[in-house]
Amino acid sequence: MKHIAKIIASAAALAVSTFSAHAADFRLGLITPPPHIWTKAAGAFGEELAAASGGKHSVSVFPARQLGNEAEMLQQLQTGALDMAFMTIAEVSNRAPELGAFYAPYLAKDIGHAGRILRSDTAKSMLEPLPGQVGVVGVGYGMAGLRQVVSRGEVNSAADLAGLKLRITPFTPILDFYNAVGAAPTPMPLPAVYDALANGQVDAIDMDAELIWVLKYYEHADTIVQSDHMMFPMVGLVSARVWAGLSEDDRAMIGDLMAKHVDSTIDSYVAKEAGWLEQIAGTGKTYTKVDASFFGDAVDEWNAIWSKKTSSLDALRATAAETE
Repeated sequence: MKHIAKIIASAAALAVSTFSAHAADFRLGLITPPPHIWTKAAGAFGEELAAASGGKHSVSVFPARQLGNEAEMLQQLQTGALDMAFMTIAEVSNRAPELGAFYAPYLAKDIGHAGRILRSDTAKSMLEPLPGQVGVVGVGYGMAGLRQVVSRGEVNSAADLAGLKLRITPFTPILDFYNAVGAAPTPMPLPAVYDALANGQVDAIDMDAELIWVLKYYEHADTIVQSDHMMFPMVGLVSARVWAGLSEDDRAMIGDLMAKHVDSTIDSYVAKEAGWLEQIAGTGKTYTKVDASFFGDAVDEWNAIWSKKTSSLDALRATAAETE
C-alpha cells in the first residue's frame, strides 16, 4: 500500500485532462499468447476486479500483440488510448534505463531468488519515477522464467555461439549481453520465432523454459543450454492519464488487485520451471547445464557497460545478496 500511495500522488500530478470516475471497461494489452501464464493472470485480474467492483469495472484482455508490439502499446498507455498492460521490463527500460539493472547476468541464483529480488523494497522503489518519466503507473512485478539458449547446432562453449544469428527480445540490455558473447543478436517478435528456428532464419534463440516447452521450440533444435543467465521481469502498468482520473478507492482497488495478479506469476514460475526443464531435458536433444563461467568475459563486460547506464545496479546486487 505504501508503494501504491506514492504512485497515486505522482500520477495525479501528471494529469492534463479530466476523467470522470465512472464505470469502465478497461482494455489491457499483452504480447503473450492466450495459454501463457501472463495472459491467464490478466484474465484472472479482470474477473476479480469485476467481482470486487460489483460489476462497475471490467477488463477486456487483448493478448498476442492484438494492440501492437510493446513499444506501440507503451505509446498508447502514454496517451491514454490504452488503459493497462502487462509488459516486459525490457520495453519500459528503453524509456527508464534504471530498470535495465534487472537484466544483470546472474543477478539471481535461481528462479526463487529472482522472485525474492522482484518482491523487495528496492525493486518496488524503482517503479516510483515511472509516472513522470514514462507516463505510466507501475503497480508491481511479475516475471517469466530464467533465460536459456536453444541452438540448431552443437554448442559446447560460448565460443560456439560466435557469429550465430541468435534471436533475442528486442531490447538494449539483452542486445548488449549477446554482443559481448560475440553472437549476432537478432531481434524478433515472439510469433515469428518458431518458423524462424525451423527454416534457419536464426541459428539459436534466447528463451524461457515455459515457451521452449509449450511452444515446442526444442523440435527444431539440436542443443538446449540451461544457463539460467538472466531473469525476465514483467510489470503491471496503468496509463497515468487513466489512473489520474480514477477515484482514490478505485485506484486502491485496481492497484492492489493488479499487483496481486502480476505477483502470482512469480509463484507460477517458481512452481513450474523445474518441471518444464525436466521435460525439455527428456526430449532426446543434447542438454547441458552451465554456469556463469560458460560465458567467459561477457558477464563482466555487460556489468561494465551497465554500471555506467544505471545507478540501481549496486542497490539491486546488495538486495540480491540479502535475499539469497
